[in-house]
Amino acid sequence: MSLCKILVAQGGGPTAVINQSLVGVVLEARRQHQVGLVYGARHGVRGIINEDFVDLTQETSHNLELVAQTPSSALGSTRDKPDAAYCHKIFKVLQAHGITHFFYIGGNDSSDTVRIVSEEAAAASYPLRCIHIPKTIDNDLVGNDHTPGFPSAARFVAQAFAGANLDNAALPGVYVGVVMGRHAGFLTAASALGKKFPDDGPHLIYLPERVFDLQQFLADVKATYERFGRCVIAVSEGIHDASGQPIAAQLARDLERDDHGNVQLSGNGALADLLCEEIKDKLGIKRVRGDTFGYLQRSFIGCVSDVDQREAREVGEKAVQFAFNAGRDGSVAIKRSGYYSVDYELLPLTAVAGKTRVMEDEFIAASGTDVTDAFRLYLRPLLGSGLPDAFRLRPNPVAKVLNPE
Repeated sequence: MSLCKILVAQGGGPTAVINQSLVGVVLEARRQHQVGLVYGARHGVRGIINEDFVDLTQETSHNLELVAQTPSSALGSTRDKPDAAYCHKIFKVLQAHGITHFFYIGGNDSSDTVRIVSEEAAAASYPLRCIHIPKTIDNDLVGNDHTPGFPSAARFVAQAFAGANLDNAALPGVYVGVVMGRHAGFLTAASALGKKFPDDGPHLIYLPERVFDLQQFLADVKATYERFGRCVIAVSEGIHDASGQPIAAQLARDLERDDHGNVQLSGNGALADLLCEEIKDKLGIKRVRGDTFGYLQRSFIGCVSDVDQREAREVGEKAVQFAFNAGRDGSVAIKRSGYYSVDYELLPLTAVAGKTRVMEDEFIAASGTDVTDAFRLYLRPLLGSGLPDAFRLRPNPVAKVLNPE
């Protein structure tokens, strides 16, 4: 009997735990007596097209464990979004190298790539097992309670806003933090987990699941500033008006677009700057500052959820187990049970590929500018252990002498 040959690749944006999934695949595959070789494709599907493979069978278990603890994509990644013709080339390379099992770690586009390659193999009657392994900080894969990468990014966002709130309380003003999330607001909503006291920020949270009205935004900021003497705001990069046009596109003069024609929302700082200018100009508040978290939230070293690490490893392991035992292609999904435990299922590729999950209504407050306790209960166990805490001095005022009240 000929031994199986496995290929694994990573696609899309890196995360703090995607290498756990990679190592889960490699080590679990090397335990299977049917497996002869485990290859990795450098830079995702582009590496497959270019036949840019490395032999992971030769890698030591010790070094794999060190890589597993390291953020970002150890094999490299790509933003290529394969169409049918591209996937046909992928299949031809897999066929030429005698690959029998294909594992692709990624988000929505990656799952769709796996689906098309699976269909190509079936049409050619070529025995290829195709498994998609979930990964995305956006948490927008359907059929999953949550996706690996999101909890660690959410932990970063929560801690970053906790720190920004402390800074803003010391030197009051308005602070705007723009967080990744074109269609789903999960990551921006995570900012709420940084709050401890009732007057802590973020005081306002704006998500792409709700229409953004600039005049209402300014009214919200004004009311909050008058109430607290300051205002901390969390904004998703994907906020849009009633027509669906991104606010960044509405306010900006010059638009940058990505390789897929989408308005570039991440990394350029435009939305934060534009909203800050609106606040200064329309409300007359002088101390207004803005940040764009950009790439920092994806692979920030030293701010990783231990829950996220464990589950990212397990989805890689389960992918291999499903590949050899389930008898079908599919996408690994995380399912929550009890207060907090998880199990894993293999969903049909068509149930996940090309679909986008957004925040459920039960997670968004009626005001549209906050989250509910249901969301806090959903997210808190994902952030892991050892979250830092913040404390305040107790108010013990001394009576005035020169200007007694």
